[in-house]
Amino acid sequence: MPAKYTGGCEHVHTQSDHEPVDNHMCYCSVCKRVTGQASTHVVFFKHSDLKVDNISALKRQPFNNQNPNGPLELCTCTTCGKPIMLDDKQRRIRAIVPNLMGFAPEKLPATYHAFFDRAAGAPAPSDGRPVYEGLRPDFVWPAPA
Repeated sequence: MPAKYTGGCEHVHTQSDHEPVDNHMCYCSVCKRVTGQASTHVVFFKHSDLKVDNISALKRQPFNNQNPNGPLELCTCTTCGKPIMLDDKQRRIRAIVPNLMGFAPEKLPATYHAFFDRAAGAPAPSDGRPVYEGLRPDFVWPAPA
């Protein structure tokens, strides 16, 4: 029976039968720089809830090149180069960007807007979802796996 959520590429598969712990549209400068998108749909799973079938086929690099010792690593397939996930070195989360990492975005709709900077001059999102200057106020980082 297939997993509820699946992604990855032809060489590395990721999957989860668990619900994500967070799901938002991100407007942070790092996501903008890495993806080239004005906003990025980001989904956090508890680290142990997102399984990877061929982890040895991942190339790891800092997610934020301006903070190379930060907690997140961008994992890409060593064969095709496709981005697979963000892996937290502290083992709290694994994050995916559905439209870039092989997941069906419609199965994981964002519930709010995060890191929106009203001072930047862009119009505020008007889709009815809450807009925050950071992660949603009730978000709690999962305990390390």
